[in-house]
Amino acid sequence: MSITPKGRATAPRIAFYSHDTMGLGHVRRNMLLAQSVLEAYPEAEVLLLSGVRESGAFKLPKGADSVTLPTYFKTSEGKYLPRSLGKDVKRLVNIRKNIIHAALEAFEPDIVVVDNVPRGAMNELDNVLPELASRGTHIVLGVRDIIDEPEAVISQWKKLKNIEIIRLYFSSIWVYGDPNLYDLAKEYHVAADIVEKLHYVGYLDQSRRAEAHGLDVIMSEVSAPYALCAVGGGQDGFKLAHTFMQSQLPEGWNGLLITGALMPAEQREQLHAMVHSRKNKDIKVVDFVPEPLKIMRGAECIISMGGYNTTTEILSFNKRALIVPRIIPRTEQWIRASRLAEMGIIDCLHPDDLTPEALSRWMLEQKPQLNARDTLRFDGLERMVSEVRTILNKDTF
Repeated sequence: MSITPKGRATAPRIAFYSHDTMGLGHVRRNMLLAQSVLEAYPEAEVLLLSGVRESGAFKLPKGADSVTLPTYFKTSEGKYLPRSLGKDVKRLVNIRKNIIHAALEAFEPDIVVVDNVPRGAMNELDNVLPELASRGTHIVLGVRDIIDEPEAVISQWKKLKNIEIIRLYFSSIWVYGDPNLYDLAKEYHVAADIVEKLHYVGYLDQSRRAEAHGLDVIMSEVSAPYALCAVGGGQDGFKLAHTFMQSQLPEGWNGLLITGALMPAEQREQLHAMVHSRKNKDIKVVDFVPEPLKIMRGAECIISMGGYNTTTEILSFNKRALIVPRIIPRTEQWIRASRLAEMGIIDCLHPDDLTPEALSRWMLEQKPQLNARDTLRFDGLERMVSEVRTILNKDTF
């Protein structure tokens, strides 16, 4: 049993925070981490703090529950606005800040894992980090393998004073990636004292996710072989989705497009209408699937954007894939996809070169690709649990 920061013996308590301003990748990553922790520590209590309302659609493992924060909307220029709750973003920041503070104060976690943004979206963690640290809470920063191009990251982190915050309050940094693809410490010129806190845990094996039920209707309506087009949350995925709907599938194939829950309603409606203009009505359009793993596993090939979660899902299942990455407001997806393409693991298409003909040619080629597991580490979940075990053991009698 672990000891809480206030000295009370209890089952381990772990909180995962994700700001979730674009897509569903952050909360889905934290859910997979939570699942793995609970498999190792069935008596643990896990609280997820999520910034996207669709998080309520995900099935949580026993021992986990969630707090859903009122949602931000992130524009293509990187500006934050309320998604639904009025127009005053400062008021929304204050609401979220107070909810986060109240939840963590009452939960009294042993470990808090902050996803990707040390100070939270709009610095909403600034008031709670000092209090957690003063209680002895072990605060972890969990970051994906690539954040953005080095110059942008170094400049942004300096502006946001992220390094100072990490020095003051964070005990560990977990990098969900393999330095053989991207050495975060080297690329971002991370200071030596910060490197001491940094652990490359490896990629997270998405095939370990608990599969959701309720996909039988979708699967029955899309017979194999089929091409899957996935655009993440869908907020900026319309161009790829629209192009896929205009492409020509190989003879005898079907198609499935998942638009994503965050795609604007008028864009989703346009995509649904395009089904009827196809001669064979050979593509099915679905708005949202909380857990698409069964669909991904059955696909002949996948065309997608290049978010971390979608990409690691593709790699986990060793799927032939064409990634058309986002390049605005950050180049993170392009860096990841182009490096994987150079290694022969996936194919990558710059969004400026995206056309129906390009997608049609790629599907028809069926060029073989290498298995990512032969080159990159996919034991991130095991190593993350090992990190948790080390932290908790430091606080036991």
